[in-house]
Amino acid sequence: MSENKTGLHTWKQERSSLLRRWYDLMIQNKDDLAKIITAENGKPLKEAQGEALYSALFLEWFSEEARRIYGDIIYTAAKDKRGLVLKQPVGVAAVITPWNFPSAMITRKVGAALAAGCTVVVKPAEDTPLSALALAELANQAGIPPGVYNVVPCSQKKAKEVGEALCTDPLVSKISFTGSTATGKILLRYAADSVKRVSMELGGHAPFIVFDSANVDRAVAGAMASKFRNSGQTCVCSNRFLVQKGIHDSFVKKFAEAIKRDLRVGNGFEEGTTQGPLINEKAIEKVEKHVSDAVSKGATIETGGKRHQFGKNFFEPTLLSNVTRNMICTHEETFGPLAPVIKFDTEEEAVAIANAADVGLAGYFYSQDPAQIWRVAEQLDVGMVGVNEGLISTVECPFGGVKQSGLGREGSKYGIDEYLELKYMCFGGL
Repeated sequence: MSENKTGLHTWKQERSSLLRRWYDLMIQNKDDLAKIITAENGKPLKEAQGEALYSALFLEWFSEEARRIYGDIIYTAAKDKRGLVLKQPVGVAAVITPWNFPSAMITRKVGAALAAGCTVVVKPAEDTPLSALALAELANQAGIPPGVYNVVPCSQKKAKEVGEALCTDPLVSKISFTGSTATGKILLRYAADSVKRVSMELGGHAPFIVFDSANVDRAVAGAMASKFRNSGQTCVCSNRFLVQKGIHDSFVKKFAEAIKRDLRVGNGFEEGTTQGPLINEKAIEKVEKHVSDAVSKGATIETGGKRHQFGKNFFEPTLLSNVTRNMICTHEETFGPLAPVIKFDTEEEAVAIANAADVGLAGYFYSQDPAQIWRVAEQLDVGMVGVNEGLISTVECPFGGVKQSGLGREGSKYGIDEYLELKYMCFGGL
């Protein structure tokens, strides 16, 4: 790890070429990378194949963005002076990633960092270190110099100690973290002592609103995609379904039918499996707690509701109706295959419920009313909005949240700025 601020000692074209070679190797090895993801994370192989491709695309994207780091020339009031604005790499970046997307969360950060000219130290999640190491092997094959992409796996026992070391080391200039809001706050405190640059992609509590004007079938399809991907273990998963009273019964009926018809719990390597295990026993217990709390307060189980017979870390895809705002599942992120439905009357009520959370990562809503679409999209306190769409993540668009869902944006043309410093140079005597 070097404190030299020039980072990766290559010009933009060379950085671009190295990232492109890394991308090419990921594509060549995408099936093996997917198998590693399924083996360590449990998600169905089809989803893992999707992640492997999504992960590679960040390297392709930032290989192209590496050549588009521009500065500025500013004409000042003084005739004999010119102002120049340079963009330079921030320095060594510590990258701390989660277990739910063990490959894509690395490349989304590292691609931007290397494109900017930074070196990185990656601490992958304790549950899923193998994808990070596989990426290191391919980086080495691609010719990325030693010391540029570094991986530090650690045990659960050592995680706090390693995280603290990365966030307090004076050689580290930048921290990028994806994970829980609680952990993010701890890392921010560590970073504050040396005023490090930080990017935080933290917890969500995504509302999914269905208005009376919505196409019910499309809304159900969007709900299925948004809620049950990775068995509900994504930070942009819908966590609260708010359905207007006129369409409520039809939506709940069709949603329950789709869950029973289309979802199959099982081994991620088996053909036809759509729902793998939750990551550990603690995750299962949280879903159980949310279900039992809701039922004790009057919620109705439309389908699911308990552990699946396939194994101890598997939970039945669950749909609850008659959900009220005093239930834990309406104000805590579940991070599991639980879909609670709240009935509402007016647009104002739905927006108020959606915005009551102290986090704001993603939000979704279905409506056919153009004026309502503009109103609600602008009023939702989230960083990303899906309008008549349940899957919103793509490399070209900025990913990130507001409030306690984090700081900064990843992916897109904006993602590289997280790893660049502006330097103003005053050129006089002209």
